[in-house]
Amino acid sequence: MPRITRFSVFQVDLPLHEGSYKWSGGKSVEVFDSTIVRVETDEGVTGHGEVCPLGPFYLPSYAGGVRAGLAELAPHLIGAEATHLDVLHQRMERSLKGHPYVKSGIDIACWDILGQVSGRPVCDLLGGRYGDDFVLYRAISQDDPETMASRVAGYRAEGYRRFQLKVGGDPDVDIERIRAVAAVIEPGDRLIADANTGWVQHEAARVVRAVGDVDVYIEQPCLSYDECLAIRRRTSHPFVLDESIDGLNILLRGHAEGAMDVVNIKISKFGGLTPARQARDLCASLGIGMTIEDSWGGDITTAAIAHLAHSTPTELLFTATDFNSYVTVSTAEGAPQRNNGRLAASTQPGLGITPRTDILGDAVLVID
Repeated sequence: MPRITRFSVFQVDLPLHEGSYKWSGGKSVEVFDSTIVRVETDEGVTGHGEVCPLGPFYLPSYAGGVRAGLAELAPHLIGAEATHLDVLHQRMERSLKGHPYVKSGIDIACWDILGQVSGRPVCDLLGGRYGDDFVLYRAISQDDPETMASRVAGYRAEGYRRFQLKVGGDPDVDIERIRAVAAVIEPGDRLIADANTGWVQHEAARVVRAVGDVDVYIEQPCLSYDECLAIRRRTSHPFVLDESIDGLNILLRGHAEGAMDVVNIKISKFGGLTPARQARDLCASLGIGMTIEDSWGGDITTAAIAHLAHSTPTELLFTATDFNSYVTVSTAEGAPQRNNGRLAASTQPGLGITPRTDILGDAVLVID
């Protein structure tokens, strides 16, 4: 079995095609700071992973923290068997308490190695491939109602049928945003109003009451799980939880209390494909719908998402994300590309990607 001999860490800026990405509370990002991890082994097999937080004001993670955490964690993993993924995950847990996002890139890279060693795409190793492809959603950056509605129409022309509106601002404007977009939705489309924790409870109560006649999913209206549960109990809208879902315990609690119909499984928030797969399988057993995604990223993150999403039962895969279509920089060849609003995981061994060394440049950190 291949043993880890070296880690090389790269930093890549990922500008956005639209110039900026805006969501609740006036938060915005223009250039994403992505960390790419290369894991080398004594058998010459190399794997890659990626971690790209959505800024330090979204989740308890930040780009500099990925690289600082890797400097602390990686030395403890030299000599570990790269393909013994559950054992490796436990070793990471013992070596660095918490900080799951730091561990995610290593875990993804080792799944890439396992796929290459076994000659199978990661999708097969995660349970098998459901169908030929799967449906994507498009996040609509927060703007005035008319602009957001026009963007939905434009993205539908590219094949998207799931639209996640970034709300969570002024409740009166958010009501207008939801209604403006609902007016241009066509049969078969799905509309999600994602507040990203941006409303306090009384504001969320106003919004869900005001759009009671609109066919819309309500996503993470408030900061805490308990506030979201209170809003869930006030509305008949299908309900999505995202930021509150960070482990199996909250998934089990949410299921027991009927807190949601769909959850967002972000790979780096769970700590990589190994724990995200466990959450995915639990949701599948409980009949909970899932959006498979991550906080952000480029080609390598999109490849990891594609393998986890494509191995998720179709009827429970609400949607997934193709982050590499949002950014202007390609970091790897062979990454999946959207086709008419849908995506497919690679059929090549491992993640099926080859990093572009000219884009990665020199490593900012090497541990051996």
